[in-house]
Amino acid sequence: MAFQPPYSAQGYQIGQAAKRSGVSAANIRYYEKEGLIPARGTGDNSYRIYSDADVHQLRFIRLLRSLDMSLDEVRILLGLDLRKKSHCQMARDTLDEHLGHVRTRLKELRGLEKDLVALRAQCDGTGEQCHLIQALHARAQDDMPAARSGRHGSHV
Repeated sequence: MAFQPPYSAQGYQIGQAAKRSGVSAANIRYYEKEGLIPARGTGDNSYRIYSDADVHQLRFIRLLRSLDMSLDEVRILLGLDLRKKSHCQMARDTLDEHLGHVRTRLKELRGLEKDLVALRAQCDGTGEQCHLIQALHARAQDDMPAARSGRHGSHV
């Protein structure tokens, strides 16, 4: 592990770990299932117990997810050790690749914005019928799978 906060003998139940990390209990279970944090055994009372290191790792995951990083990107960064110089290049490469995805998505979003503005201009609300809804229905009618290949990224 790249970073180890001071260890406390005190452990946290999942609800406490969720509060301390800002990650919901459901997401903690999901991250365990995905192997992003170690699955915690249960104590005598059948509760999962999390350490300070686990809480830090959950915060780290939350930060990376807030940067819109994929689980694979998170997995890569979690596996790096800040004390190893060779891992610095891997971290930079991961960030550079993610930045490329973000730039691609921004380009797609700018195209989407232009498309939405053009659609919105179809109707000013004064006509007998809504030309905006008419234009959307016409697009839906023409929207064959082969025709979609040149369109913007999918929101759904």
